[in-house]
Amino acid sequence: QAQLLESGGGSVQAGGSLRLSCVDSINSYSSMAWFRQAPGKEREGVAATWTGGGSRYYADSVKGRFIISQDKAKKTVYLQMNDLKPEDTAMYYCAADRRLVSPPLSREYEYWGQGTQVTVSS
Repeated sequence: QAQLLESGGGSVQAGGSLRLSCVDSINSYSSMAWFRQAPGKEREGVAATWTGGGSRYYADSVKGRFIISQDKAKKTVYLQMNDLKPEDTAMYYCAADRRLVSPPLSREYEYWGQGTQVTVSS
């Protein structure tokens, strides 16, 4: 059974940084990703990685600002978020799948975490 636990959300001012973490100490996955959902909007893929080869994928809105990385030993995926903007405000969700999900930012993931809130003030 998947146990995706997210942490690292919070409130920051525009231009600030946060690092989100997602850990599942029991399972291993081929694809892991971060999604976000703002009030009244659809859930959108932000960043994804294929854990075997380390390929990374980003939404255009976060390219150059967000970095997805992994620590295989800790079974943890991170999302480093820099130069945060008010439009980045959302609930952020970790997602995982035992398969290679393609397209990587689609919502076709098996498992989802409970989410962690990120709020960016101007």
